[in-house]
Amino acid sequence: MASSAAGQAQTNPSQTLSLQRGIVKMVLSGCAIIVRGQPRGGPPPERQINLSNVRAGALARRAAQSQPDAKDTPDEPWAFQAREYLRKKMIGKEICFTVENKTPQGREYGMVYLGKDTTGENIAESLVAEGLASVRREGIRGNNPDQVRLCDLEDQSKSAKKGMWGDGAGIHTIRDLKYTIENPRHFIDSLHQKPVNAVIEHVRDGAVVRALLLPDYYLVTVMLSGIKCPSFKREPDGQEIPEPFAAEAKFFTESRLLQRDVQIILESCPNQVILGTILHPNGNITELLLKDGFARCVDWSIAVYTQGADKLRAAERSAKERKVRIWKDYVAPTANLDQKDKQFVAKVMQIVNADAIVVKLNSGENKTIHLSSIRPPRIEGEANQEKNKDKDKRFRPLYDIPYMFEAREFLRKKLTGKKVNVTVDYIRAATTVTDTGTTPSFPERTCSTVTIGGINIAEALVSKGLATVIRYRQDDDQRSSHYDELLAAEARAIKNGKGLHSKKEVPIHRVADISGDTQKAKQFLPFLQRAGRSEAVVEYVFSGSRLKLYMPKETCLITFLLAGIDCPRGSRNTAGGIQDAEPFSDEACLFTKELVLQREVEVEVESMDKAGNFIGWLHIDGLNLSVALVEHALSKVHFTAERSSYYKTLLSAEEPARLKKEKIWSNYEEQPTEEVVQVTEEKERIASYKPVFVTEITDELHFYVQDVETGTQLETLMETMRSEIAAHPPVEGSYLPRRGDYCISKFADGEWYRARVEKIESPAKVHVFYIDYGNREMVPSTRLGALPPAFNIRTLSAQATEYGFAYIQVPQDEDARADVVDSIVRDIQNTQCLLNVEYMGGSCPHVTLQFTDSKDDVGLGLVKQGMVMVDVRKEKHLQKVVKEYLIAQESAKAARLNLWRYGDFRADDADEFGYRR
Repeated sequence: MASSAAGQAQTNPSQTLSLQRGIVKMVLSGCAIIVRGQPRGGPPPERQINLSNVRAGALARRAAQSQPDAKDTPDEPWAFQAREYLRKKMIGKEICFTVENKTPQGREYGMVYLGKDTTGENIAESLVAEGLASVRREGIRGNNPDQVRLCDLEDQSKSAKKGMWGDGAGIHTIRDLKYTIENPRHFIDSLHQKPVNAVIEHVRDGAVVRALLLPDYYLVTVMLSGIKCPSFKREPDGQEIPEPFAAEAKFFTESRLLQRDVQIILESCPNQVILGTILHPNGNITELLLKDGFARCVDWSIAVYTQGADKLRAAERSAKERKVRIWKDYVAPTANLDQKDKQFVAKVMQIVNADAIVVKLNSGENKTIHLSSIRPPRIEGEANQEKNKDKDKRFRPLYDIPYMFEAREFLRKKLTGKKVNVTVDYIRAATTVTDTGTTPSFPERTCSTVTIGGINIAEALVSKGLATVIRYRQDDDQRSSHYDELLAAEARAIKNGKGLHSKKEVPIHRVADISGDTQKAKQFLPFLQRAGRSEAVVEYVFSGSRLKLYMPKETCLITFLLAGIDCPRGSRNTAGGIQDAEPFSDEACLFTKELVLQREVEVEVESMDKAGNFIGWLHIDGLNLSVALVEHALSKVHFTAERSSYYKTLLSAEEPARLKKEKIWSNYEEQPTEEVVQVTEEKERIASYKPVFVTEITDELHFYVQDVETGTQLETLMETMRSEIAAHPPVEGSYLPRRGDYCISKFADGEWYRARVEKIESPAKVHVFYIDYGNREMVPSTRLGALPPAFNIRTLSAQATEYGFAYIQVPQDEDARADVVDSIVRDIQNTQCLLNVEYMGGSCPHVTLQFTDSKDDVGLGLVKQGMVMVDVRKEKHLQKVVKEYLIAQESAKAARLNLWRYGDFRADDADEFGYRR
């Protein structure tokens, strides 16, 4: 770099100059360096020092783009060698220097020494001695020994023909790869990702550098693979505005790499951007930037990082945990979870979808887990999917969405019933539908990495092309802890054309659903009966004894009922409202789910009911499910099992369960011994009729009554309660219903009544049971309110009591049963009758009911009309009444009334229609 005569030192040799120290940041040329101080809370100050009394060749300079007439200037002879000599000797070293002169333009000239004082090597003298710089003799004074020494060293160098005084040209040709190589990608590929020696010439920001590749002297801009540092944004006026920590990140890289000898692995060249990894003897700058919180990982380039993306993620995770620099405000996605909730072992109970499973925790609770960062197969475009649903109401995603069935089957065979390791990655907050309806509503999701036998299930799904990886915004930290492995697996699946990425035709699953289709079921029945044991997969469990099965060989879905047992029924929707669940129905359903849901089983079909449901036996791993339910006191043996080869096994299982008095047998022989003795010794039944008021009749021919004796108490309570509510009406929408709560509900007549919440489908659909009248209704939560404490069931118990008719069988045929219910409603609903308890039934007492005026037996009247059949009881003290009922039945049969209009059908069809003799 040239310097004018005005820039030479005009000092007295005896004059003492101020000695300053610094660290060499950069060598600009053979006679100019950049010196920096020690960093204190940020990048340190810098200054340029030019060597006094010497001149070295100028390095090449590219013409400024703002000056169209300007031309590029090449290296002067020996300029590059001089720069390299100083670079290798001084970069990063501590020096001391004196400033001998400062020009009006602010350029400083002085003497530079290696080390902390002037006893160190004089840099100007070393350059001159090697023939890499010449002495400016026009400014030399004979009385200055330092300047005289420079002239002597130059003369010696000339005599030895060193450097520029020799015969060599001393020219190095440095080429810009961007303008020299037509296709940089081919150049990168030709290196085969082998380390290339290089010198870092410039640092643009923490993650982008300008490097000189050796030995070919190519200049290339390299972006560090896998990371991004805060950068400098250029404003329209040309001013650069640094992002937070941009200057610190740049200094971090500069202080370690600028003008250092390094090795670079050039890894990829997407869109003319060259990605690489810089390796220094003291470490990998990419990982160091991440670890110190100066950079974040980026997904688009981390895939090409050859040193292992897991190292980058681990370094970033370390910075996040320490909350350093760009992560100072970082909050972990699972920060609110205890360690036991972040990592646990659980048993897989069900595959909900290709990205969701239900697991059973050690506490016994079931929890839905979503696989992190993957998306299950879906029809292209949500709009198309909605259109398909509208066109075909029988749209079944499992079979109709390409590869959804294969994905579910992969998870089912791999996971169902197995224990897996779950690591919670993040909790995705619940979303709601926007005003425009463009954002779907999702509940809160627990997203996790699930492994079994060391295999990441999400990665296995993606590698088979049965799921895709979700792309996130760069600032979205809620993602899988193994996100890079997922991206790599997807890349392999795309390359190999697997699953969703295959160019072949998608698999089609034509599955016939014959559940409830009586005609199809009848055609299919003989085939299943002859087949003996058939393979099946349990797709759904409705209750303990009712299941939906997929028959893989026949590619159809059927509804299957377990034979030989009487299993508690769950709650059901009926025309009159929701029917209460029988005791232990939920336990039976859960038992069946845990044992067979989504498992491969064998079934023996024996018969079919009128609704097209198949009846038979189900086996899993040699276990008969009917026997298992009986053995665990969740079912009783049904009389229809007598014809089966499993009858003795069922009885053997039932006996110990009954003796233990657990679950459904918990109330077995619950009545006091005195009462039992009295009943067994009694020769005649006791008829003690009491007046009741019939308020409600169900579709199952049960009815609810109020005791006439307590009727006035109920009337008083209702009047008082309604007065209080009128004075202090509940705020609409303020009451939040919960299942099992007692509340007040406004009925269709506009009056408030006491009720119990039975089920909540949504805020607009709450199922309630009116405890004083026995009727049910579905109402919006806005018609509900909190029950005032003064009117709760402690003040006055629920007045509606459920009973069933004694001595009669309710017709199983829906039409016949509807006729009976209509007849009963006309005769006794909202009327006063006389009631006598005859015996205990399965869920409620069974009674005889008499009209108040005529004293005629209501149930006996139904038998006489041929609308019901007699339930023959075997208790001795009831035989007189049973005989009377049987006589009435024979009379109806002879007259061919209603049920008997086609004669005695019981011999052939009793089992089919649910009757027994």
